[in-house]
Amino acid sequence: MMAALFAARGGARVTLLERNEKLGKKVYITGKGRCNVTNAADMEAFQRNIFRNPRFMYAAFATLDNQGVMDLIEAEGVPLKVERGNRVFPQSDKASDILSALRRALDKAGVEVRLNARVQALTVADSRCAGASLETGERVSGDAVILATGGLSYPSTGSTGDGHRFVESTGHVVTTTLPALTAIETVESWPGMLAGLSLKNVKLSAFVTGEKKEKKLYSEMGEMLFTHFGISGPLALTLSSLLPEDLSQARFEIDLKPALDEQTLDARLLRDFRTMSRKQLITVADGLAPHSLAEQVVKLAGLSPAVPVNAVTAPQRAALLHTLKAIQLRPRALRGFSEAIVTRGGVSVKDVNPSTMESKKLPGLYFAGELLDVDAATGGFNLQIAWSTGALAGKSAAEA
Repeated sequence: MMAALFAARGGARVTLLERNEKLGKKVYITGKGRCNVTNAADMEAFQRNIFRNPRFMYAAFATLDNQGVMDLIEAEGVPLKVERGNRVFPQSDKASDILSALRRALDKAGVEVRLNARVQALTVADSRCAGASLETGERVSGDAVILATGGLSYPSTGSTGDGHRFVESTGHVVTTTLPALTAIETVESWPGMLAGLSLKNVKLSAFVTGEKKEKKLYSEMGEMLFTHFGISGPLALTLSSLLPEDLSQARFEIDLKPALDEQTLDARLLRDFRTMSRKQLITVADGLAPHSLAEQVVKLAGLSPAVPVNAVTAPQRAALLHTLKAIQLRPRALRGFSEAIVTRGGVSVKDVNPSTMESKKLPGLYFAGELLDVDAATGGFNLQIAWSTGALAGKSAAEA
């Protein structure tokens, strides 16, 4: 939609081919149906929140930055608001309002929208991209083609890898695609017993085994959630985008008391042990974590929840302390594309001119959005990548 809009505003006659029965199905479900339009952070923070190929985005952000997107939406009569984490939403909390704004802008710009028009292949003539053929057999010709088919996440919205097939057939490299911003299945089964338990102000860290030594991959404070298969929530989603392809190289630690160093936490344990010396150990643990998790922590430390506090030895207390600061988990698998917010990997940025979004291998072909090997953290950053690359692709195609 953004590519079509900017191409039309650049003076081109534009036809938008949409395989679905309506525009913007993926926009409609973002932000749990509220549409996290963008993030209001400064552009330096934007770059820090892009996991792969952030420098590729310089020209795209210069063409349309987050303020530009907000101005465009509000100019179409949809007021916006900024929430926690600089996330930007429509004041109405309705993704449909964002789609209506974009549709109005497309209508004003004179874009022809063709719904239920599924592309089967790209048309190449005289070593240029010259249009597309539809599954009905119809050929649609054009001086330029912008491919904005999305990745593989949420295939129910239509992103089933069509774009990857088109570009591979024209000699472009598609890097390994993986689910990203998705929940993580763990080797350990005990998280399943705590399914639904949400943790706040904890620290999740990940370590990866290197050739010579283990290195820290990730360590952030925030919220996470236990599920019937492992872990989810903001911390886990971000971590999922950073893990190596070989998950057996990684391990996780959850620090339930990140605000306290081991010495301070041990002093608290000693104090609690003295005041509750005749109680069961689970009573002390309940003061440090929700009951179901406290019980699990005690067991992971190799202790019985029913053991009297005055019977706990110093080494056993040390084991409990260590577990509170570093619960161990190992990743088994990432949840699939049907649950992943975005796709990691895609059209190699080495095949794309970052100043125009045009293919370096096939003149007349431009790329935009999640199809590219660029992905970011949650919070509106991925939608901004889509808006910005779309705007640059549309503007460049019209100029060409």
